[in-house]
Amino acid sequence: MQSDPIHTTNAPKPVGAYPHARKVGQLLFLSGIGPREPEGDGIPGLERSASGNFTNFDFEAQVHSVFRNVKAVLEASGARWEDLVDVTVFLVNMERDFHTFNRIYATYFQDNQPCRTTLGIDRLPTPIAIELKCIAVLPEKEAS
Repeated sequence: MQSDPIHTTNAPKPVGAYPHARKVGQLLFLSGIGPREPEGDGIPGLERSASGNFTNFDFEAQVHSVFRNVKAVLEASGARWEDLVDVTVFLVNMERDFHTFNRIYATYFQDNQPCRTTLGIDRLPTPIAIELKCIAVLPEKEAS
């Protein structure tokens, strides 16, 4: 079965050699999507010291940004938010951030509740606190 890569300038560039997503039939597999900004790769709410170490960050801003980035990749792929069927969440600090994430997540997924797994991890490849890995089912007309 053919697998079509998806790239978009409306989401941050991947940090490695992989596409934003791949279409396989009616399934759409998104690569890990973080909260970096599409223009310039800034991280919302991240403050750094003069030496470049982060001193403070706004986790809520990162959650809203990661959802914007997921939506941008979905739209570039011919999918909608409502087409998501599975979301894997990676949090670098489960104890501190889970309840905040869960509260914000509930506002984005009122009408569509995909399956979800949330994992606590040590770190991500950039100084972000959250990353999502998603699967969507494309509408019949968009399947390739």
